[in-house]
Amino acid sequence: MDDARLNEELIDSLFAIRTQVHAELKELAREAGLTDTQTDVLWRLSREQEMTARRLADRLQCDASTATSMIDRLEKRGLVRRVPHPTDRRAKVIQLTAEGCELRDRIIRHTTEHSPFARLDHESRLRLRALLREVVDGPTPEGEGTEPKANHVEEGS
Repeated sequence: MDDARLNEELIDSLFAIRTQVHAELKELAREAGLTDTQTDVLWRLSREQEMTARRLADRLQCDASTATSMIDRLEKRGLVRRVPHPTDRRAKVIQLTAEGCELRDRIIRHTTEHSPFARLDHESRLRLRALLREVVDGPTPEGEGTEPKANHVEEGS
């Protein structure tokens, strides 16, 4: 198989995985009264220490006004709050509330329990994770920690 065809098949596989994950989340999102994108926001807010509306818009590949209105809706539902940025007085950091953390945890639990990657054994998943990170970030030095940082900010923190 030539490289072009191999790359095409890899991309086809990524789209298929995305479709499977999306389908699994769709029902949970509907039960929680969220849109698919709002579910994505909760997931992303749990993966980074600080998230401004601008950064969220970049991650979701949408404009800032779309991200802001999405944050507004989540804030009205009591799932997120805006707090002052620690170093930039003009910016606000978006944080999950206790209720938002609870729903985020439910989303993560559901997604991981129904993960298409569960078909692979643990060692295969570790190898795939390393390969995918190399594709996304480039090679990392041997032995360097690559665990994602999760944001577990609780109400009142």
